[in-house]
Amino acid sequence: MTSEAAGLPVDEFDSRGPILRPTLHDAIVARVRDMIIEGELAAGTRLHEGNLGKLLGVSRTPLREALKFLVSEGLLELSPGRGAVVRQFTAKDVHDSLIVLGNLEGLAGRLACEHATDAEIGEVRQLHDRMMDMYEKRDRLPYFKLNQSIHSAILRLSKNEALVSVHSVLQARLKRIRYIGNEGPEKWAGAVADHEEMIAALEARDADRLSKILNAHMEKTWERVRHAI
Repeated sequence: MTSEAAGLPVDEFDSRGPILRPTLHDAIVARVRDMIIEGELAAGTRLHEGNLGKLLGVSRTPLREALKFLVSEGLLELSPGRGAVVRQFTAKDVHDSLIVLGNLEGLAGRLACEHATDAEIGEVRQLHDRMMDMYEKRDRLPYFKLNQSIHSAILRLSKNEALVSVHSVLQARLKRIRYIGNEGPEKWAGAVADHEEMIAALEARDADRLSKILNAHMEKTWERVRHAI
């Protein structure tokens, strides 16, 4: 079973279940996604399948399938005559998406406080503690992936599949944008402080507070990234 078949994004894993052996498809998707998130493949970059395949040591067929998956996530787009290109977002694209994400997460936080079990909240706390460990080590990419896993986990705790589905589409598209929101120690510390407030509100099952924190977190994210777009 691949991580996708288990219902998890290919850059996340479930430490509670059986160890999953990633497929070649999963591995290529995760590697190219990381290259986009970290800026190794900049916005607007045309992906030359031959060169990228040599770099990753894979043939064109599995690479092409992986690129199609990233197109479906919204990280790449197909350009006539150019093939796959790293998607470039306008400032309005980003701002509009963050407004929607903030409202979706605010609703999810409210529902999570109502529907989550104590054990499920404990699992989010474990993700948070691991994320904080990566923050202390200043290990940015693992920190970011755990950060995104926490947001996804809160959505799942809402127990509202429609909400989870809509949120996952927007979250996937904005991975690079969200990543640059942690550039610089002050911005990164601000994002961490937001997460400390989130986990405290979730554990207290304070629905109003968690909803406001999650919504405000996206407003602050816009302030952190607006000058870098």
